[in-house]
Amino acid sequence: METPEAAAPAGGFLPSFPFLAFGTLVAVLLGAAHRLGLFYQLMHKVDKASIRHGGENVAAVLKAHGVKFVFTLVGGHISPLLVACEKLGIRVVDTRHEVTAVFAADAVARLTGSVGVAAVTAGPGLTNTVTAVKNAQIAQSPVLLLGGAASTLLQNRGALQAVDQMSLFRPLCKFCASVRRVRDIIPVLRTAMAAAQSGTPGPVFVELPVDVLYPYFMVQKEMVPAKPPKGLVGQGVSWYLENYLANLFAGAWEPRPEGPLPLDIPQAYPQKVQRCVEILSRAKRPLLLLGSQALLPPTPADKLRVAVETLGVPCFLGGMARGLLGRSHPLHIRQNRSAALKKADVVVLAGIVCDFRLSYGRVLSRSSKIIIVNRDRKEMLINSDMFWKPQEAVQGDVGSFVVKLVEGLQGQTWASDWAEELRQADRQKEKAFREKALMPVAQHLNPVRVLQLVEETLPDNSLLVVDGGDFVGTAAHLVRPRGPLRWLDPGAFGTLGVGAGFALGAKLCRPDAEVWCLFGDGAFGYSLIEFDTFIRHKIPVIALIGNDAGWTQISREQVPSLGSNVACGLAYTDYHKAAMGLGAQGLLLSRESEDQVVKVLRDAQQRCQDGHPVVVNILIGRTDFRDGSIAV
Repeated sequence: METPEAAAPAGGFLPSFPFLAFGTLVAVLLGAAHRLGLFYQLMHKVDKASIRHGGENVAAVLKAHGVKFVFTLVGGHISPLLVACEKLGIRVVDTRHEVTAVFAADAVARLTGSVGVAAVTAGPGLTNTVTAVKNAQIAQSPVLLLGGAASTLLQNRGALQAVDQMSLFRPLCKFCASVRRVRDIIPVLRTAMAAAQSGTPGPVFVELPVDVLYPYFMVQKEMVPAKPPKGLVGQGVSWYLENYLANLFAGAWEPRPEGPLPLDIPQAYPQKVQRCVEILSRAKRPLLLLGSQALLPPTPADKLRVAVETLGVPCFLGGMARGLLGRSHPLHIRQNRSAALKKADVVVLAGIVCDFRLSYGRVLSRSSKIIIVNRDRKEMLINSDMFWKPQEAVQGDVGSFVVKLVEGLQGQTWASDWAEELRQADRQKEKAFREKALMPVAQHLNPVRVLQLVEETLPDNSLLVVDGGDFVGTAAHLVRPRGPLRWLDPGAFGTLGVGAGFALGAKLCRPDAEVWCLFGDGAFGYSLIEFDTFIRHKIPVIALIGNDAGWTQISREQVPSLGSNVACGLAYTDYHKAAMGLGAQGLLLSRESEDQVVKVLRDAQQRCQDGHPVVVNILIGRTDFRDGSIAV
C-alpha cells in the first residue's frame, strides 16, 4: 500500500507545472519583444519627421577617420552615402568599372598608410570587385569596401540584385558585417576601419542594405501599405511592418562617437629582438630582404631608411619597399638575389615570406641562419616544415623591429668586401642589359633600349605604376623608383588590370607627383576605358604601352613547350588613337621615330604637366633575350 509520504511529491508536482509553463511563456514573449526591438523603442525615439538618412552617418564616420576620397560606380542602392560624402567635402570619384574603384582605394591605402574606401552597388556591382578585393588581401592592403544590398525585409525573397554577399566576401576579408539598423552604422564602420589596419592589414566589407541608407519617409512608403488592411491577419501584418520600421530607425540620430578606435599593432618581444641582435652581430656576410610590411605605419619611411642606412647591411627591396633607398644607393643590390642568398651566412627576411618568390624557401642556404619577422605568424612560417628553418621567427611590426635591431647593434659595421662582391655582380648584370639594348630586333623598337631611355627621362618626383607581364618584367630590372612609396605593382597575386585604378589613386593622393604607368599591351586592355575617368576628373597621368602584339610572357614558354601560339596573339593596335577617342592625348613611337624616343617622352611629360592624360603607344619587337621574369 502506498504511504502518505510517497504520495506527497506527486501531489506537489501538479501545482508547479502551470508555473513552469507560465515562466516559459513569459520568457518566449520577452525574447520576442527583444527581437522586435520593443524594449529599445521604449527608451529611444523614432523621428518620423526627419529627412536625415543613413548615408549621412556613413559619411560622418569616413570624415572623422580622415578619408578624402571615395571611389565608386554609382548605383541606386548606395546613392545616399555618395551624396552625403560630397556634402561633407569627401571627393567622390566615379570609375567605369567597379574593379577600378577598389584598385584605386588600394593605391590610396598603400601610399598613405590609411584606409582606402570604395563603394559599389549591390549584386553585380559587388561581384565585379572580387578580383581587386582578393588582390588587396594578398597584398595586405587596408581597404574598406562598402556594398549596397537589398532591403533587410526583402532579403531571401527574390529582390533585385540580391545575392548572398556575405558568403562571397568572408573568405576575402578580415571583417565582414551587414548593418541591420540605422543606429548600427557608426559602430560597425568604426570597428571595420580599425580591423582593416590592425594586426596584418587587409580588406574589410560592410554591407549596407538600402533601407538603412534612405530616409524614414521613403522607406515607409516602400514598406508600409498606404491603406490600412482589413481583417485580423492584415492588421497583424501592418503592425509588424510598422514596428519593423520603427526598430529600423529607433535611436538613429542620437550622438555617437565617430572617430577612430585604437589599433592593435603587434610588436616584437624585446627578448626576441635581443637574440636577433646577437645572431646578426656575429655575421660575416649578412643580407637583408625588405618587403611591403616594412613600409606600414607606424614607422615613417624616412625613419626606416635612416635605420637601414645605419645598419649598413646589403639589402634587396621588394614590393612597396622598392625605392626606399632612392635611385642609386651602395647598400641596395638589385640583381642576382638567388646567388646572394646562397652566399650569405645570416639572412633577415623582414616582411618577406618563403612563397613562390623565394622558391618556397629552397633558394635559402641550409647553412645560413635565417631571421624572419612578420605580423602574420602563419604566413611567416609558410613552408618552414619542408624547405627551410628559421633560427628566429619574430611576430611583430617589421619597421619597428628594424629600428630596434639597429639600436641594439649600436653602430656595428661589417667588412666592405661582402657588399662590394654583390655590387660587382650587379654591375655585370647591368653590363649584360646594356649589350642587349644594342642588339638589333627584326622590327619596331628594342624594348630594353626604350626602357633605358625611360629610366634616364624619369624625373625625381615620378611615381611608377606597373601593370603587365613581359614588358613590365623587363622594366622591373631597368627602371628605378626615385624614392620610398614611389612604386606600385599588383603584388604577389600577379593581377593584370591594376594600372588605371592604381594611377587614379596615386595621382589623387600625390597630386605633385608625375605618375608614369608602364603597361604591357595585353594588360592595357583592362584600363583603356578608364581614360574617360581621367578626363572627367582631370587626372593627368602618362601611360607607356610596350606593344608587341601579344601575351608574350605566356607565348615565350607556351610555344617551345607545347608547339602552339594559340590565344597568345594580339594586334599592333592603335591604342593611342583609342585613348584620343576618349579625350586623352595620344603619341606613337615606332621604328620610324627610333631616334626621337627621348623627344617623344619629353613631349608626353609636357602635355601631362599641362593637365592632359597621355598615352604613348610604343611598338616594340618580339625578342628572345629579355628577362621576362618579375623581380620581387
